[in-house]
Amino acid sequence: MDFGIVLGLLGGLALFLYGMQMMSSGLEAAAGNRMKNILEKLTANRILGVLVGAGITAAIQSSSATTVMVVGFVNSGMMTLRQAVWIIMGANIGTTITGQLIALDIGQLAPLFAFVGVALVVFFKKPQVHHYGSILAGLGVLFIGMEMMSSSMEPLREWPAFVELVSTFSNPLVGILAGTLFTAVIQSSSASVGILQAMAVSGIVGLDTAVYVLFGQNIGTCITALLASIGTSRNAKRTTVIHLMFNLFGTAVFTILTMTTPLTDLVASFTPGSPDSQIANMHTIFNVVTTLILLPFGQQMVRLAMRILPDRRESEAEGMHLAYLVPGPTLTRQEHPIGFSAMYVNQLRQENNRMLSMARQNVDLAFTAVLACDPKRLEKAEETEEYIDFLNREICRFISDVIVNETNEQDSTAISAYYLICGNIERIGDHAINICEYTQLLKKKNIRFSDDARDELHRMQGVCLEAISALETEPGADVQGWLRDLASYEQRIDDMTIEYRDSQLDRMRTGVCSDEGCIIFSELLTDFERIGDHVLNIAQQRAAVAEASD
Repeated sequence: MDFGIVLGLLGGLALFLYGMQMMSSGLEAAAGNRMKNILEKLTANRILGVLVGAGITAAIQSSSATTVMVVGFVNSGMMTLRQAVWIIMGANIGTTITGQLIALDIGQLAPLFAFVGVALVVFFKKPQVHHYGSILAGLGVLFIGMEMMSSSMEPLREWPAFVELVSTFSNPLVGILAGTLFTAVIQSSSASVGILQAMAVSGIVGLDTAVYVLFGQNIGTCITALLASIGTSRNAKRTTVIHLMFNLFGTAVFTILTMTTPLTDLVASFTPGSPDSQIANMHTIFNVVTTLILLPFGQQMVRLAMRILPDRRESEAEGMHLAYLVPGPTLTRQEHPIGFSAMYVNQLRQENNRMLSMARQNVDLAFTAVLACDPKRLEKAEETEEYIDFLNREICRFISDVIVNETNEQDSTAISAYYLICGNIERIGDHAINICEYTQLLKKKNIRFSDDARDELHRMQGVCLEAISALETEPGADVQGWLRDLASYEQRIDDMTIEYRDSQLDRMRTGVCSDEGCIIFSELLTDFERIGDHVLNIAQQRAAVAEASD
């Protein structure tokens, strides 16, 4: 085989995949937050859900990308498993648009699309225009790559060994396996179907040979979502099972129909002189018919997925872990092309709330330990503090990976805010440990606080817990009102600190408070006042997130 053919194929495939990447990146930057809102509002209805899934996939030219996005949304709790079913069905329909566009031969306009897109990026300063330019340029590059692959394949029809290899695809099992493996390797059914169309245009394969490869390509496209589900929640994994079930069912039905009926002849008769249209039409019929068959059985598919992956009790011995974020190589834009930032913002919020809940528990435990003069509780507090420190490190590492790829200004603001929130929560945990450590001195020196001091400690504990609990609520529509409420807690803590220092001085003058007891109580007041400061810092950052998302 001529080495130039291989280079042409690889170069064309590279341009095809890069064009898809440019399109999805532009769409993510232009409409990442809107995509989240659309999904939340329209996926409750199965028909609308299918249409939304098809529309998103048609826009970004990748069912794998849509399914991976859905896996992430289910994992973060932004979407239910039942809503995900309709999106997945729609995604399988939307992915056929690429093949239809190729068959329409609009590739002749590809250089124009690329030129207009690049011009928008180069000659305009407005970021939103740049995003639309990326979408257009990506579309142009995609079709230029397609044309390059088609041209490079033409000599292959004269190469006997390759023709003999392709002829084995007429065996259903071999064809399905070949389509599955190839699509799994390049992780794009749109690209693999495009290559199959290029082979058909070059005269290498006919519809009767290509049809089984086409069915296998629908199975192979599931590999991207399967990889993305590693380390996610049980429901997120079930989403990928539903995606796989859909394509396995469709492949089984259409393989039987192809072998027992003149289906391929019927489809070929629609566009007799256009082999790429024949493949595009078969791909569309496969996914539309499979969706129509399975549409009434969405709930049954959910139940079957839950039986395949039943609920399991989380082991307490699981150790420290991130409950909502998925660390590792899946953080790149290539893995989560669209909607990824909105998904991560939601996951960061959930993980931050989890961390804040631990800090609140430690504050409660610390004051209780001081009031009981019980240093044994310090060990429990230190275990929780170690977990808080772990979460702080992992969340900050996650944010540093995500923010490199972030192009959406609103989500960038939110992600930066959660980075600052993490640090403030960690500092609340530190002050809780400081308070709890005072029990060691109290026990060692046999110090007992007066009744008045104990009453003040009770009040400090109560206002700290109220403030942190208020932080755990959502700001809602009245963000500034919510922030004022949190600011009032911080002011109340400041006022209490001043009042209790004055009371402490009075106790010192009357001799009620010992010297060592006064020192400990004074340090404790400092920690109390600092907790209020960090509460206000967190509230201000959460308000910034809420206002940025409006």
